Amino acid sequence: MLNIFTLANGRLVQEEIESLEELSRFQPIWVDLESPTVDEKRWVKQYFGLSIPEDAMDEDIEESARFYEEDNGELHIRSDFLIADDEAPRTVRVAFILNLVNEALRSKGVLFSIHDEDVPVFRLLRLRARRAPGLIMDAKEVLLKLFDADAEYSADTLEGIYDELEKASRRVLAGEVSDKLAQEVLAAIAHQEDMNGRIRRNVMDTRRAVSFMMRSRMLSADQFEEARQILRDIESLDNHTAFLFDKINFLMDATVGFINISQNKIIKIFSVASVALLPPTLVASIYGMNLQFPEFALLGRWAYPYVVSLMFLSAAVPMWYCYRRGWLR
Repeated sequence: MLNIFTLANGRLVQEEIESLEELSRFQPIWVDLESPTVDEKRWVKQYFGLSIPEDAMDEDIEESARFYEEDNGELHIRSDFLIADDEAPRTVRVAFILNLVNEALRSKGVLFSIHDEDVPVFRLLRLRARRAPGLIMDAKEVLLKLFDADAEYSADTLEGIYDELEKASRRVLAGEVSDKLAQEVLAAIAHQEDMNGRIRRNVMDTRRAVSFMMRSRMLSADQFEEARQILRDIESLDNHTAFLFDKINFLMDATVGFINISQNKIIKIFSVASVALLPPTLVASIYGMNLQFPEFALLGRWAYPYVVSLMFLSAAVPMWYCYRRGWLR
């Protein structure tokens, strides 16, 4: 899918392109290619003179080769954007190519973005740019606003993690924790921990991309200050992710502790039962031997009830003692 974005009265206007002729009628500042076809890549090459690198979407590219500047002035940035899906949270690699002087359009800059699936941050920026005139003035601001929206999207996702952990905390600390409840809570905590780790990696990647733009000296004074503000926002997110890691560890330890307490109760019952059954076992072993005991001759037919009663009393006494000590409560 090939989408272009132009400026009209200070607003960002989106157009979906289906042919080279349609592309030639516009002067875009942002060209977005989502899972581009061979024809769409050819249109971009013919009209803009831009050849999209074959390794633009590779996931195994070296970290040191993700930010570089070509001899012709093109800036290449490969950055990861978070998709906070509840079922399958993931990051999407996006390749940016910033052409600051495009001779074909006689305009100052065109931003090209290539990615395999739709990114929530892109939708957020498109919505804002349509509603807020003057938000974006050139291609560099498009890239800055994308990173700014990415930081805000990460902050919104962190707020969701706070809410989910609060629910898990109430379930764990409210009272008795059953095995089923503990399983559900541990699964929820593990999911939020994975999400928090992805956010931390995402903001780290965004910080590197913004720092690269600042070092390239292509930003104006206002844009440079905006980039510094984005870095300050990302730094504040680092503190929140660190706090969430501590909270997740606490809830994990608390849940495992309740599980251990529940298991210890079961082990304690078996321990008390084994101790209480030792005396009747001893009585049964003694009177079970093939010997002539004097009391059997005296009791006659009451010998059997006598042995059973003795076994019962020998078990009841230690059980009563354990109960008085509180070991069965």
